[in-house]
Amino acid sequence: MNSEFTVWVSSGIVGAVFVFAGASKLAIGPEWKVQAGGLEVPLVVVSLVPWLEITVGLLLIGRLMSGVVNVVALVMLVSFTAIIVRQLLRGKRPPCACFGRRSTRPIGWSDLTRNMVLITLILVAMFV
Repeated sequence: MNSEFTVWVSSGIVGAVFVFAGASKLAIGPEWKVQAGGLEVPLVVVSLVPWLEITVGLLLIGRLMSGVVNVVALVMLVSFTAIIVRQLLRGKRPPCACFGRRSTRPIGWSDLTRNMVLITLILVAMFV
């Protein structure tokens, strides 16, 4: 398989997930902030996350500023994963809040698996 195609697909998948996640958060309005509060994320960060996800997602899809954007996406994914791990290790299972109304179930290991797949995809986009 062509490496440029692999990079494009990997980056595009992560970008599409980011855009969907950000738009889903914005669609539920203030409810997103309540959900994210259960994950113990500072409110200032919560307010920026949907916009950052959409922006980074669109840049990933368009393969614009790919070096910097890939690193930002990786840092975001690792941060999201660390938040989930922290809550699970504390025995807490608040709603995921990852995809707005579509993710009201408690966080679990499947969320970590999804994030690891996305991290793998962005690493492919960075190093293939």
